[in-house]
Amino acid sequence: MSAPVVLALRVMLALSLYVFLGWALWTMWRDLYARGGLLAARKIPGITVLSARADAPLDAKFFSQAEIVIGRDQRCDIALPDETVSLRHARLSYHHAQWWLEDLGSTNGTRLNGHLVGTPTVVIHDDQIECGKARLTIHLGSDPANPPTQKIPSLEEEQ
Repeated sequence: MSAPVVLALRVMLALSLYVFLGWALWTMWRDLYARGGLLAARKIPGITVLSARADAPLDAKFFSQAEIVIGRDQRCDIALPDETVSLRHARLSYHHAQWWLEDLGSTNGTRLNGHLVGTPTVVIHDDQIECGKARLTIHLGSDPANPPTQKIPSLEEEQ
């Protein structure tokens, strides 16, 4: 073969290699961009936590974050001013497409619908959580503009 033919074949091979690499990178970028859009569109469903205490009116708080800490500490997402509640008493967390309740080693324990929580447990709509003498009710997917206004009996009222 002559030198100009070999040179032309080498140039065409190099160009085809660059075209292939460009196409592969463009395809990967397009797929990554599409998956990023899907992840950005996936949102955590809102949760409204209603608290009832004998000395205070019904308090409803709406959350759209993945983790909610309940405790006596003012830095907690739900601060409960009650001596029977530990500083960091319990945690509500959203993972595996469900809300979970977990006791954080509290002194008096955490109860879900009257049962002591020993391991992380799934919570559903209208579940009642007891942290010491404080009682909370869960409303999943509630609208923050229209929070639930039902009466929740406190532990003191039931006794």
